Amino acid sequence: MQNEPTSSLVGEEYEVEVGPVAHGGHCIARTPEGQVLFVRHTLPGEKVVARVTDGESDSRFLRADAVRIIEASKDRVEAPCPYAGPGKCGGCDWQHAKPGAQRRLKGEVIAEQLQRLAGLTPEEAGWDGTVMPAEGDKLPPGEVPAWRTRVQYAIDEDGKVGLRKHRSHDVEPVERCLIAAPGVTELGIEKRDWPGMASVEAIAATGSHDRQVILTPRPGGRLPLVELDKPVSVMRVDERDGGVHRVHGRAFVRERADDRTYRVGSGGFWQVHPQAANTLVRAVMQGLLPRKNDMALDLYCGVGLFAGAIGQRIGEKGAVLGIESGKRAVEDARHNLKDLDRVRIEHGKVDQILPRTGITECDLIVLDPPRAGAGKQVVNHLAGLGARRIAYVACDPAALARDLAYFRDGGYRVRTLRAFDLFPMTHHVECVAILEPAAKGA
Repeated sequence: MQNEPTSSLVGEEYEVEVGPVAHGGHCIARTPEGQVLFVRHTLPGEKVVARVTDGESDSRFLRADAVRIIEASKDRVEAPCPYAGPGKCGGCDWQHAKPGAQRRLKGEVIAEQLQRLAGLTPEEAGWDGTVMPAEGDKLPPGEVPAWRTRVQYAIDEDGKVGLRKHRSHDVEPVERCLIAAPGVTELGIEKRDWPGMASVEAIAATGSHDRQVILTPRPGGRLPLVELDKPVSVMRVDERDGGVHRVHGRAFVRERADDRTYRVGSGGFWQVHPQAANTLVRAVMQGLLPRKNDMALDLYCGVGLFAGAIGQRIGEKGAVLGIESGKRAVEDARHNLKDLDRVRIEHGKVDQILPRTGITECDLIVLDPPRAGAGKQVVNHLAGLGARRIAYVACDPAALARDLAYFRDGGYRVRTLRAFDLFPMTHHVECVAILEPAAKGA
């Protein structure tokens, strides 16, 4: 007996009752045939018409958009942005949800990931289940926090400015992004055309008046004369090697956190929300409680944010080793922390450099890995160093949960977990987990 041929279900519509939220900015439903639907632009408990956007008859799951709301949730609001909705801009996931509901949904995702991947309840993780808004983001109903200090605009073939549609290279033309920070909006990038460009990234530093644009030309595209509404540095992405090169002005912006100034070069990492750096430093320092003479590790240290914070708190006889794989970020970190002799920055991948250091014990560890997490090899090594406290900063709750399970196997328990809504209107959430040896918490 031959298997039935598969067929695309894109465009098919189903009337469904929407179930719980899932990681990624969508909710779970099922077709009448029982196939799982990941539905965007809806909320738990709603009844909607879902139109399939990706998947086939034999797919493990289908992706869909809610194109008609039959029964709305009490948490639903009209999206304040005209570019939000099915088939439009993919930058935001929860424009149609009240701010408090957005944070509850993120909390439900964290709880589900902790339980499924680490076997932890919120109580076992020392978490009260809440996702805290950033300072300044509590606004009157209908107002949108303008928090995004970095925006990468997509440019269509005609040179028009827009943003990418969800899971697509197609460009949704926009005249203004509501979540863009004022420092980005005031550049006026959306007001002009950018012929020959594939993208224009705008950066508005929070710790200074520095403004920067990074231009990525299309193949053969000529660099335009950049005339914006505010003074700005200009960088260019080389289409041959992907390197970022200075065209005009500074090759970096200056940020400020924890009473220190940080130079952040093009391509370097800095938190996008204007309150994020200080929020995370406070959470990490409150969890680690550095002491004089401590020996600390800062892994995936970027431009030195946490290394600088710890270095200021451990006295002259303490020591901090930071490890970072980005060459430019290492240069920035060394520049940023040159006044702290007790801080040393090594260039390389954490899993390769850490075993070579010869370090067999330390007092404190902070790690802020990329979205994929630190992984079993790195976690096992860290668990063997006997640190008094470990701070794990995570932008992905699934990766966090997997790594927390590895730490548990290595003899550590979660002392506290805090979650912060540093990406309003999106599904992203930032977490800070503080770990300690399990024997201490017994």
